[in-house]
Amino acid sequence: MACLLKLANLARSTFYYQHKSLQGADKYEQLKEQIRTLFNCHKGRYGYRRITAGLRQFGQQVNHKTVQRLMGTLGLKSLVRPKKYRSFKGEVGQAAPNELRRRFKAAAPYQKWVTDVTEFHVAGERLYLSPVLDLYNGEIVAFETSKRPAFELVDSMLKKALAKLGPSDRPLLHSDQGWQYRMPAYQRQLRERQLVQSMSRKGNCLDNAAMESFFAVLKSEFFYLNKFSTVDELRDGLTDYIRYYNHDRIKLKLKGLSPVQYRTQALAA
Repeated sequence: MACLLKLANLARSTFYYQHKSLQGADKYEQLKEQIRTLFNCHKGRYGYRRITAGLRQFGQQVNHKTVQRLMGTLGLKSLVRPKKYRSFKGEVGQAAPNELRRRFKAAAPYQKWVTDVTEFHVAGERLYLSPVLDLYNGEIVAFETSKRPAFELVDSMLKKALAKLGPSDRPLLHSDQGWQYRMPAYQRQLRERQLVQSMSRKGNCLDNAAMESFFAVLKSEFFYLNKFSTVDELRDGLTDYIRYYNHDRIKLKLKGLSPVQYRTQALAA
């Protein structure tokens, strides 16, 4: 080695510095590939924190700052979140008090539900989505879609959600003051099942922030990442995404589990 260094007129320290640099060049190559695979698997919906949690699920112990830096190097970044459809159309029917009062945590499934309606525009047509979200784990309990924001949209969603309840389940159901939730037929179904109805204060979207957050995630991770030719194509895609959201998409606040995984694990404990 000494002869080679002398022949190359290269200092020993310089040689070992360059040798070490070359060895470290591919230090994160495997990790980068895993990050890229996870990012593509979830179609660009994951930021560095969920990518980190996903890596840890597969036994890869890595710091989130390292993942953030490597994602920056790879040019991988999640999207910005947009706004939602507003359903308030004035004083119609009876408003309910704000029983939820921004207490967005629940100790068990089927204790607190939130709901709302959001709107999509595709090829000159509109599609409306009405889901119910469980505040225990963020799971979408039931949903309905329609090309018109008629009462049947919310009525059908409510019937699907109520069908999931056991005899002793009586969740509080929170919404905004949209006219659909003031309809006598809607409120009658809640009374018949002995469910407490709760409504946001007028013009205060923060009172239903959990539902707002879901719509923002849905649109940034699904709607704005895809192109749709028809509302029927969009409807099918929404069904697929909600299944993915419930069963596959991990949440950091759920210890890196999906909503269904978290609920199943809790009930089995």
